[in-house]
Amino acid sequence: MLDNSHLASIKARFGIIGNAPALLRAISVAEQVAATDMTVLITGESGSGKESFSKIIHSLSKRKHGAFIAVNCGAIPEGTIDSELFGHEKGSFTGAIEARKGYFEVTDGGTIFLDEIAEMPLGTQARLLRVLENGEFYRVGSSKVQKTNARVVAATNLNLQQAIEKGKFREDLYYRLSTVPIYVPPLRERGDDIELLFRKFTTDFSESHRVKPIMLTKEAKDLLQKQRFPGNIRQLKNLAEQISVLELGDRIIDELQLQYYLDFNEPKLGNSVVKSDAFSGPEGMNEREILYKILFDLKRDVTELKKILLKVVESDQSKAYEILHDNMAIFEDVRNHPEVSNTPSGLSLPVHEQEEMKYEDEPIDSNYEEVILPANDVTLSLEKQEKEIIIRALKKNKNKRKYAAKDLGISERTLYRKIKQYDLEEMD
Repeated sequence: MLDNSHLASIKARFGIIGNAPALLRAISVAEQVAATDMTVLITGESGSGKESFSKIIHSLSKRKHGAFIAVNCGAIPEGTIDSELFGHEKGSFTGAIEARKGYFEVTDGGTIFLDEIAEMPLGTQARLLRVLENGEFYRVGSSKVQKTNARVVAATNLNLQQAIEKGKFREDLYYRLSTVPIYVPPLRERGDDIELLFRKFTTDFSESHRVKPIMLTKEAKDLLQKQRFPGNIRQLKNLAEQISVLELGDRIIDELQLQYYLDFNEPKLGNSVVKSDAFSGPEGMNEREILYKILFDLKRDVTELKKILLKVVESDQSKAYEILHDNMAIFEDVRNHPEVSNTPSGLSLPVHEQEEMKYEDEPIDSNYEEVILPANDVTLSLEKQEKEIIIRALKKNKNKRKYAAKDLGISERTLYRKIKQYDLEEMD
């Protein structure tokens, strides 16, 4: 029987979120084996958090005051991995201008975490086996035996039994490494942990950037739970941060909005998603991502315009000019939206998604009612209001466009364009 209260303190210490039984079992095994010097093999899919368990094992062991080094075996070229792990002597190869200690010397008395162990070359596997059996190794270019008391914790996201059958992994090394196996479950097997982790990531983002945290509707939560997340925790974190950056308004995400973001992260084949390499936006954003971002930004601006116009309607006519003048920047943002003007031609969403993204007829808020103005009430034509504001500003500043533009809160270039648009050149 697992002591959940005890495991909770370990989770808090190492930043592990979740209560799935398979996760708690993995933590419990890691804690128990930490007190020994046994070799541990951690298995699990990429992005599931295997390195966290290596840190638990080291930090709860008697070696906790020794060095801890994490090595990604798949990221080191085959020609240099022996030198990295076991060190080399001066002149042992081109570029070896001095002797160098390897990771096994540096971690003597500590722990070395060998991630992606299945990517290790067969020759290096033979040298690692000797270290595991008697703690001995040779530096590259040396015949002198070196000793180390480093503990090895290995991890892989591949099936080592299949690798053995294909001749890519030594069977004797496999059995030497897997003295104590720890299985880290993928995110899709962790149930409610998915929502807990999503909430953790969005909360962390909101605290770091001082913004309102993202909230999910019940339907959105159900949709999130159904996802397979092949990238596991890493993919979920990317999703949470992407929504936190791009989502505006009340930041309450419904099922439809969440589906948009899920499509970004895990595109599906078929007519619903068209993938093209013809255009790539900032930071590698694809066409679909850019279009949604533009539409979300426009939704925000249209909502702001509706609120401004509502203020005009509800205010005295004498205050209409003041309200519109104070919010002239909003008009400029909508009319000259930079992302819209720079969007490559030919980009379009499927017809059903275009219908879903229409904002013109949406109410500002559920508490607002539709306002129907009498025929003799103040006009709500933006162009007429804008033209009137520009005329007043020019008259006030005796047709000096520099000062008129400053009063209007727009650039002189924009004012020149507006004067031409409304045929106001005769005012000069």
